[in-house]
Amino acid sequence: MSENVVHLHKDPQPPADEATVTTLTVVPDPAPAKPVPLWVRSGRAVRTVVTHETTKTTVRAVARHGLYTVNGGRIVARRTWDGRTGSRYERMLRAAEAAGNYEVAQEWEERLQRFRDARHRRRMDLLHSPLDVAKGVGVGVGMSVGTLVALGVVMAINNHDVKDVITPLAAVIEFIGTLIRIVQIVWGPALTIGPLLALLALWAVGSKQQAAPAWALPDNVRNGEGEPITPSIVVKALRDLGVPALRKAITEMGDAGASMLGPIRIAGCGVEVDVTLPSGVSTNEVQQRRRKLAENLTRHEHEVFITIPQAARTVRLWVADSGALDEPIGPSPLVTDETMTADYAKGRAPWGQDLRGDAAALSLYQRHLLITGLSNQGKTVALRSLALWLSLDRSVEFLIGDLKGVGDWAMFTGLARILIQGPTDEHVIQVTEMVEGAVEEMNRRIQAPPGTVFPPLIVLVDEAQVAFMCPAKDEDKRPYGGSKANSRYFMAVRKIHNQGRAVNVLMWQGTQDPTNENLPKLVREGAHTRASLALGTESQARMALGDKAVDGGAAPNLLRPGLDRGTLVVASDGIAIPAGQSSITVRTHYIDDDAAEAITDRAKALRDGVTTLHAIEKGEERDPLADIASVVGDAARVRTKDVLKRLAVLNEHAYGGWSFLDLKRVLDDAGAEPYKSDGVMVVSRDRLARALANRDDEGSASASQ
Repeated sequence: MSENVVHLHKDPQPPADEATVTTLTVVPDPAPAKPVPLWVRSGRAVRTVVTHETTKTTVRAVARHGLYTVNGGRIVARRTWDGRTGSRYERMLRAAEAAGNYEVAQEWEERLQRFRDARHRRRMDLLHSPLDVAKGVGVGVGMSVGTLVALGVVMAINNHDVKDVITPLAAVIEFIGTLIRIVQIVWGPALTIGPLLALLALWAVGSKQQAAPAWALPDNVRNGEGEPITPSIVVKALRDLGVPALRKAITEMGDAGASMLGPIRIAGCGVEVDVTLPSGVSTNEVQQRRRKLAENLTRHEHEVFITIPQAARTVRLWVADSGALDEPIGPSPLVTDETMTADYAKGRAPWGQDLRGDAAALSLYQRHLLITGLSNQGKTVALRSLALWLSLDRSVEFLIGDLKGVGDWAMFTGLARILIQGPTDEHVIQVTEMVEGAVEEMNRRIQAPPGTVFPPLIVLVDEAQVAFMCPAKDEDKRPYGGSKANSRYFMAVRKIHNQGRAVNVLMWQGTQDPTNENLPKLVREGAHTRASLALGTESQARMALGDKAVDGGAAPNLLRPGLDRGTLVVASDGIAIPAGQSSITVRTHYIDDDAAEAITDRAKALRDGVTTLHAIEKGEERDPLADIASVVGDAARVRTKDVLKRLAVLNEHAYGGWSFLDLKRVLDDAGAEPYKSDGVMVVSRDRLARALANRDDEGSASASQ
């Protein structure tokens, strides 16, 4: 029993009229903690030992290696049984019959019959073999003894000693005795070591085949890292997909489903295999379970692609090597090959690589283009790389509107006839008028004599959703944005989509996060080449690529935002797509700003000089001679028809209706007459400079008087 302790307490500040009081309080000691029973402590210790990671690892290792040996024996036994019997032929025969391939079934039946005939002959030979062996042994022994005796006779004659007659025979007998003694010595250890070696061989077979449950395998194998794709793995993944009809059909097949698979082919950084589904299983049932199929194949969802080839009831699986899609691809040929040029009509832009590792090149000839995707996924870089390649064709002209306005297209100054950069409503108005100017150029080309060849004119608008969402209206209350019949930007794009292709006026657009509001249906369906980076939903994927591509397996909504930056799903007849597929996945080359500037410098060197306008001016008094000099720029001479086109772009209102006579009149009056060079009329930069200088001098003299 614990002792009580007496504590003395004093009030810290007693009242003034009261005496100090000392209080005695008896506080008992707290009861001692109840001891934990031994069996509880032992149980906790045992539980700690059992659940410790080292214990788990040890148990898994012991179970794994033991099962390797047991299952290795089963594998060897099955292989032996297959080799000694016709079970392998019977399995393949049943599989061919189940697949309805009766020609192959007949071939396997013939092979089985040949195997049985050969086995029967071997068994019949065994009935006569003991007598044949006995005869052979008797003859062999007799000949050997005779040979040894003859050799002994020769030795006896040579040595003049009759005892040498049996010397060779005695030597052989002694050698045989030595072999018997060696066998007697080795036999005991061999009986002990032999089974161990046999178990080791069985363990090696089981280890190679990973013949153990998944829970007992090492972590890297259990997690599927680097696991190769084999027919058995593919069939098992399909069997466990959760489609009852598919599971039942695989179970009933004599070959356990192997006849469903075509050859597994190496395809780039992965493998490809065609799977012919059994009757009663549709391809979309497999497509809808892409994630589960990937997990069954020990892959991530983005590492498995399912497409529909031409063959009926067939799906094509492309399975990437683990982690291969996270590795960057090489640099663009535009960067590595400084001699590369472009050909708008016959060439293809080097855009990147497909999933098989083959070069993916896109034809841009007379094809309107639309690229969509979430923000910061590489849309501008993918669009810009196509324009960079096409800039190396000196005949191509550009009108560029960048409604982001952060300088992504600044390197096209000196290449593009118009370059408008900025996100405001005023910039949208400028871009809209630029596109409307392209419509007028298209109409002029359409009215030209038949057979006239026109240079390509690329009208490129990046971040086009800003234009569609713009609320600004003009003086006639017509909106610049929107998707109604009075929307200026929408109608200008529609007109180019309808007729521009025939006269090489093409519309390229890049837009974010496609919806019906920021990318109207008629506009997105007017593009011949449609490509999409990562998107959020399947409905957005359908807006970006169309129903046909998505129903055929295109799934940009399954790309990983941020991780799959620069990876596009493309639907176009301008790129090589495997037969039967409606789209292809392309990992685009990344071209940074410095490399882009180097490419545009090469493109500028191919041209005589292009004056880039950063705003479309209108309504003010013009100085025709100064405007002519500005559009000629730094080029020594420019063809008169090119000067007329540049003046029309500079100010459609002032110069859109000009003819060669109007241009000649202004130049003749200024003393800068056009002249012929290589058979074409040109305007001289030096003559313009002298005319402007003389005019300025005359103006100064008049002012001084």
